[in-house]
Formats: sequence, structure tokens, C-alpha cells
Amino acid sequence: MMKSAQGYIFKDLVLIGGGHSHVAVLKSFGMKPIPGVRLTLIARDVQTPYSGMLPGYVAGHYSFDETHIDLRPLCQFASSRLYHDEAVRIDTVNKQVICANRPPVSYDLLSINIGSRPEIASVPGALEFSIPVKPISRFFSRWHQLSERVLKNNGPHQIAVVGAGAAGVEILLAIQFRFQELLELHQHKTEHLEFHLISNTDRIMPAFPAGVARRFERILSQRSVQVHCGAEVIRVYNGGLELNNGKQLSLDEILWATGASAPTWPGESEIDVDDAGFITVNDNLQSTSHADIFAAGDIVHVINYPRPKAGVFAVRQGKPLTHNLRRTLLNLPLKKFAPQKLPLALISTGDKYVIASKAQWHFEGAKLWLWKDWIDRRWMLKYTDLPEMSDDENTRIDHRLADQQALKEISTNTMRCGGCGAKVGANVLSRVISELNPAPRDDILIGLHESEDAAVVEVPPGKVMVHTVDYFRSFIDDPYIFGQVAAHHSLSDIFAMGAEPRSALAIATLPFG
Repeated sequence: MMKSAQGYIFKDLVLIGGGHSHVAVLKSFGMKPIPGVRLTLIARDVQTPYSGMLPGYVAGHYSFDETHIDLRPLCQFASSRLYHDEAVRIDTVNKQVICANRPPVSYDLLSINIGSRPEIASVPGALEFSIPVKPISRFFSRWHQLSERVLKNNGPHQIAVVGAGAAGVEILLAIQFRFQELLELHQHKTEHLEFHLISNTDRIMPAFPAGVARRFERILSQRSVQVHCGAEVIRVYNGGLELNNGKQLSLDEILWATGASAPTWPGESEIDVDDAGFITVNDNLQSTSHADIFAAGDIVHVINYPRPKAGVFAVRQGKPLTHNLRRTLLNLPLKKFAPQKLPLALISTGDKYVIASKAQWHFEGAKLWLWKDWIDRRWMLKYTDLPEMSDDENTRIDHRLADQQALKEISTNTMRCGGCGAKVGANVLSRVISELNPAPRDDILIGLHESEDAAVVEVPPGKVMVHTVDYFRSFIDDPYIFGQVAAHHSLSDIFAMGAEPRSALAIATLPFG
């Protein structure tokens, strides 16, 4: 137990990734917090894209802001810490998330929602000479670079999309629509554009009914897209690719939208994964190997309900994930979740036109675009148009969250010494300081590793000591980042005096508990 600005902290809920499921968790805790639970989101990207609107963004129908959720105000709404970093491993023994650029983050309960990426590493040259559509956040910058290259080249331009599932077909049609629009706007010839769709299966969109595939085949044919079925890419090189039938295609741009793959670190962290590296979870979205780890979205394989990797499933897992995280924190029985077997799919064709599929039913039309647009915008508003919440004075700790001894301790509100008796004990202080490794300097005669009441620093002959002290309130609930900011702020005074930093003093204030 510890105390923060939010009150006493009994449990730490850490979320890795700002995916579609986790934004639902954050919104829920903002609407109804659990006193005594601290949230922390570790996210590589602060602006998280909504996958359902990616083709519309590429086609030019939506702006960046319309298709992205800013995690900063959402975390502020949820009173969650936001760590802008990337998880690289989980220490399940010590219950810590190991990050790329910051100290480990401790957790009592952990949830993972980091999405997936195309299966690309197994094809020679694909990583170097193609553009993966996922992760979507990294695709955006490369998409703008691609657009600039096409506009600068007024001659022929060959573009291929590898992968003919719904994502590949939809992104190709969106790109084609946008480039034709842009070229006409800049008075360039649109007939110089040539598009290829490459599928390693006998037909496009194999996960959908044949009738849906036929509708898209008709549209692709009408728009002069060359479709290569039963063709597996075996090599990618600068300027083209080679297929398993011996055919080589000369190409200027290659986009990769094949089946999903998982990062390796969950398996390397000894969390149960399937043969493809996806985290295996039960019907509660709980890891099959660790009861204190949950996961949702593309990164999971639900053992009893295997489903395609699609954003619709991550969206719908948000609510049951939230419920079971809450129930775990309060030591309540978990509730099972069964996803839809055949959810409604609304797939755009570049222009404002949609083909819909539900089980064996499929239909198309411009009015379906209006429906899809309404659904997508409504979902985005849930996480971008946040309500004003009144300060909840009910900070009573749920007895199911903490043991009786801890509850009794905070209920006494004992007045504690604020002087010498408030200092951290010698044993704890020595243990913590021993873990620090300051750079050795000959002029520091007594430093961190000597058990003395003060430091002793030798001033070389002909030199003077420049002293400065600085202080300001913490403006971010991240001690590591705030420490970096404070250090830079203090050093600026030294540099302003034309001096060289040689040593530093610091005071650390810790909450009781």
C-alpha cells in the first residue's frame, strides 16, 4: 500500500498498448473509478488510430484528427498515468513491465492490447522494400511519403498490394481513389497509374462468402486492377517482386497487407502463446498461464473462439475486458465472453460506397457508406468527446480490494512525525543507494557509497564552486520523466553561468506506506 495524489494506492493496473479494447477500459475507469486502484498506460503511440476509418483517411474522406484518439486527454479523464514508451518484456516473477527507454513498471494486474503486424519477415527483401499496412500508426508517415513520390512522378507508376483479404482489397481501392483524385487536381494523367493485387489463395477475400468476393472482383475489374490469384511472393527487391510461378512484376511501390503476426516478446516472457506467437487466453480474456495477465485484440488467440484478426473483435472485447479487470481487482468471479461468429462487415470501395456482409447475406450501396460513417463517428465520439465529471468525494476503499490490516491502518489517520522521524530508515536508504551507479570522479571524496551525513567535493586549484538550487511543482505523474525535466532545468542555470556540472544534490519525497 502507498499514497499518491489520488489517495491510497492498493493495486496497480497496468495497460500495455492503446488499442481499441484499452480505450474502453480507460473510459470506464474515468466514468467509474475504483478508489485505491492506480492506472498506468504504456503506449508507443500517443495518437492511436481507429482501424475502421483507415481506408477512409487514405481515400481523403477523413482528417487525421477524425481518425485518431488522443490518449493524453483520455488518460487524464481516467486519472491514468501515461508512459510514452514501448514494452519489450514482462518479468512475470517480479511482476514488472520492462520498457525500452524507462525503468521497469510494477503491476498487480496487467492487460495487453498491442495489435499485430503483417507476416512479412519470412519473405526475403519484404522488410526493406515494402510498406507494411500495420502497425497503422507507422503506416501513416510512409503513406504521406508515398503520396509525394507519386505526385512528383508524372510518368507511369506501378503499385501493388500483397494480401487480398478485406484489408488488402479495401486499402488498394482507397489508394487508387485518392491518387486519381490528386492527379486530376494537379493535372497529371491518371492512366499512368497501374495497380496490382496479389493473393496467395485461389480467390480474393477467402474468409468471406463467394458472393462477396464476386462483388469485389467486379469492382476491381471495372477499375482496371490486375489481380494475381494463387500467387505467392517469394522475393522482394528494389523495383519489384518475384512470384512462386516464376513471374516477376516491375513495381514502384509495394504495400504489405498479408495475415497477421505477433511480436516475440510475449513468448520470450514465458507467457503462453500459440504456434504463431499470439497470447492464448480463455473465455475471460485471461492468460492461460498467468491469472494476473489479461489480453485482447489482434494479439490474442481465444482458445475456445478462434477468430480472424480484425478491429471489430478488439472493439467488442473492450467491454468484457473492462468487466473482468474490475472483477479481478475486487476478487470477484470472472464472467465468460463469447464473441460473435460472423459479425457484420462494412467494407468500403474507395469512393463513398460500401459492400456489406453478414453470414451468407451481402449487399452494397452508397447508403451503406452513410451508415458505416455514422457508426465509425459515433464510436470515435465516445473517446474524444469526454463528459465533464464532477469531483467524486466518495473515496471509500472497497473492502474487497485490500486486506483488513491495510484498511485498518488508513482508517486510523495517525498523525506522524514530519521531522527526523519522517526520514527513510537507514537500511532501506542504504539498499536503494547501493543500486545506483554514479560515474566515478576523483574530486568527489565522500559520495553516495559512504555512510556519512554530508558529501565532500574537492575544488581543484584555480577553480571556483558555482552553487545553484531549483524547485518547482511536479506537473506530470511520472517520476522518471519529471526527474529528467528537473535535471535539465537545474543544469540550465549552471550552463548560463558558463560553468561545468560536476556534482548534484537531490531530495526525494516518498509517500507513506
